[in-house]
Amino acid sequence: MAGTSTIVMDAVRAADHDRYLSALYAPADKRDALLALYAFNAEIAGVRDRIHEPLPGEVRLQWWRDILAATGQADSGHPIADALKLAIDANHLPLAAFENMLEARIFDLYDDPMPSRTDLEGYCGETASALIQLAAMALDPVEAPRFAELAGRAGCAQAMTGLLLLLPLHRRRGQCFVPADLLTAAGSSPEEFVAGDGGPGAARAVSAMIALAREHLGAFEQGAPGLPVSLRPAFLPLALSRAYLDRLETARQSPLGVTPRLSALRRHWLLFGHATRGW
Repeated sequence: MAGTSTIVMDAVRAADHDRYLSALYAPADKRDALLALYAFNAEIAGVRDRIHEPLPGEVRLQWWRDILAATGQADSGHPIADALKLAIDANHLPLAAFENMLEARIFDLYDDPMPSRTDLEGYCGETASALIQLAAMALDPVEAPRFAELAGRAGCAQAMTGLLLLLPLHRRRGQCFVPADLLTAAGSSPEEFVAGDGGPGAARAVSAMIALAREHLGAFEQGAPGLPVSLRPAFLPLALSRAYLDRLETARQSPLGVTPRLSALRRHWLLFGHATRGW
């Protein structure tokens, strides 16, 4: 099992370093569960990176559904899948949340535009918000239900910030996660936004997306001081969101073509501060 834990930890460290650092602040007896959740999330979020055609991608997501349906049976031989099954069983995590995450990730495999703000918030809710709530349930199943709404806001803020940081990658693929209604209001369209320099409305659309992420982040930060210490590690990646959004707004180069970065020192400092003092 030690070997499996190392594989899972290494997978999260490589694919999702911010969540990896956050998990290190969890109690030792809870850390494996969080890392298993984050490794699963990285696996399904990265399906398109590894499998470039939609239908084989859907087959891979179906494989995960089959693994989840077989929870409690023999090991699969896949270290992340086996670690996830252990985390689900040990912490009584709801399978429906994982099934909804897999369903939401089908959208990633295609180039369909995000229709509206409401659709984007739903996508964020089924992915990032659900992941935060599952991590909270693993950390403290008694307190977690009281903060489900806060997890919803936190996940929207975190996911939208992440989508903004991934704009260069998504545009190269022809993907557009900026909602079509925001693009229309900015005088743009999904087709124009992903082409060339994004067109004259691109900057306005990015600003609107940043404002939407800030709206959810502000709602989270308003309720965050009430978080018990036991749940902080689940929400800890949000310690970086405001700094990322600030960097997106102030970067000299357009976020359409270049992903802004935070230094390792800055990320460690922000995580340490919120892990020890809260919000």
